[in-house]
Amino acid sequence: MNIAPLHVDEFSASVLAVPPLARRADLSIDEAQNRQLIHHIEAGGIRTLLYGGNANLYHTSMGDYALLLEQLADSASDTTRVIPAIGPDFGKMMDQAQLLRGSRYRTAMVLPMQGFTTPEGVAEGISRFVDTAGIPVTLYIKSEQYLDVATLGRLVDSGRILAVKYAIVRDDPVNDPYLRALVERITPARIVSGMGERPAPAHVSQFGLASFTTGSGCIAPKTCMALLQALKHADTARAQTLYDAFMPLETLRDSISLIRVLHDAVTLSGVADMGAHLPLLSASPADRMAEIRTVAAALLASDQRL
Repeated sequence: MNIAPLHVDEFSASVLAVPPLARRADLSIDEAQNRQLIHHIEAGGIRTLLYGGNANLYHTSMGDYALLLEQLADSASDTTRVIPAIGPDFGKMMDQAQLLRGSRYRTAMVLPMQGFTTPEGVAEGISRFVDTAGIPVTLYIKSEQYLDVATLGRLVDSGRILAVKYAIVRDDPVNDPYLRALVERITPARIVSGMGERPAPAHVSQFGLASFTTGSGCIAPKTCMALLQALKHADTARAQTLYDAFMPLETLRDSISLIRVLHDAVTLSGVADMGAHLPLLSASPADRMAEIRTVAAALLASDQRL
């Protein structure tokens, strides 16, 4: 794992892969299969791994979390940055702060809490975590009501927020006054598009965001990195071709479940065996598995042709 100090410009150098987490039938973490997936992602050129929602860290126990921190640090190469998620609730964040304090990790991503929050409370919780853990956070934001731009900006100024994973869904991602205000306040270099490939062209090309997160890129990392470069170089035709390769799987994920379909797609593609789903989630519908297998295999095959 890359343990060098983390600078903001690092976010523009790689897509941020958001992998699922392999577990055995007894729900214990499968280090070997997670390592296999990491090596596949790294072989495609991706150098940042973000373990959060797709890894179902929402429901991961503290015991598993401590083990996961150790395993990920040992499994990733020394050129790959690993960012673990924390939270989403305050109690879990503060327990995780104790594990991350003095560790080799340079930032952690705050999972968004749905309900029971106020902007002032979120700001205080982030501040308390950072002061305890000794590392800044990457903020995952899915709602304008979660944290207003002015408060977010002050947390950036104080060094408590390093970067933002932006995932507020819009009918038209180009028409986004909140994102425009955020770009103007904290600069696009600190913001990563956080909803996979679908809004990435608008976010990278129109707003100049540093990069984007990917789940499907865990299967097709070369294609994903090529898409990032095509967008940054305004190669519209190539970007469209690469983008189109992801849409069948992204559409399946949107129609069933982002997390569940990705977990099963990685397994069915043959990249690595993700094993059992951690409750409170479950596998994709049985009658959709053949479709997931076909789409995942096609995406992997197209990646291998690059």
